[in-house]
Amino acid sequence: MTSRGMALATMPETGTQLSVGVLTADLTRLGAEMEVIRGRPHWAHVDVMDGSFCPQLTVGPLFIKAVASTGVPVDAHLMIEDPLGILPDVVHAGAGIVTVHAESGRHPHRALQELTQLSAEIRPVIRGYAINPGTPVQVIEPVLDLIDLVLVLAVNPGWSGQAPAANTARRIAAAREISRTAGHPVLVGVDGGVTLANAAEVASWGADLVVSGSAIFDGKNTPGNLSAMLAALGASRATQTTAITARTPGGSE
Repeated sequence: MTSRGMALATMPETGTQLSVGVLTADLTRLGAEMEVIRGRPHWAHVDVMDGSFCPQLTVGPLFIKAVASTGVPVDAHLMIEDPLGILPDVVHAGAGIVTVHAESGRHPHRALQELTQLSAEIRPVIRGYAINPGTPVQVIEPVLDLIDLVLVLAVNPGWSGQAPAANTARRIAAAREISRTAGHPVLVGVDGGVTLANAAEVASWGADLVVSGSAIFDGKNTPGNLSAMLAALGASRATQTTAITARTPGGSE
């Protein structure tokens, strides 16, 4: 099995996976917060921001390593200007999904080539490619042979309080269709503005992976919020088959 197939083996064939935004947790008690979600959501989503690509400056590989040490699989979302320099450290830190942005740096194709090489040499990772709300979905087509996941951002990264853009469902469907037509079907995720109130609707748009943070880590009832989120996602897509069923993980990509 190729490194791509080994990485994708961590994804289920049906249903919607949940990636919980860790930066909304109480970071002064990270271990306890991770214990609440360990074994229940599928991923811990870590937003790495450099204060340039996004207004905020957040965390890096050392934080990813700390989260990974708790036993919760890490989904690292690199919202930085140039991810090339940090990719080896992120993979070594233990991230299972590593997502770079189409809009970051001058050479996103090169970044994906580097990530593919790291996945083969160090440890298999799911290679993600994120697109901001104002970026045409068609930008995924030239790199489909280098990615496993398209992450459709429903909000502009770094600005809080946004509702999902009205065209998000259409963009998810377009990403799915473009990849299938090209013969490289990918998983499709959605990130931004997902709340307990709209989770079922968001999942009905057909995403394989849903990212949500503050809806779960609200400082009041994390276990209850998590149960409600998982129930909403499960009720919406309990029988829907994901893109992974159309894949051939043992192929030569």
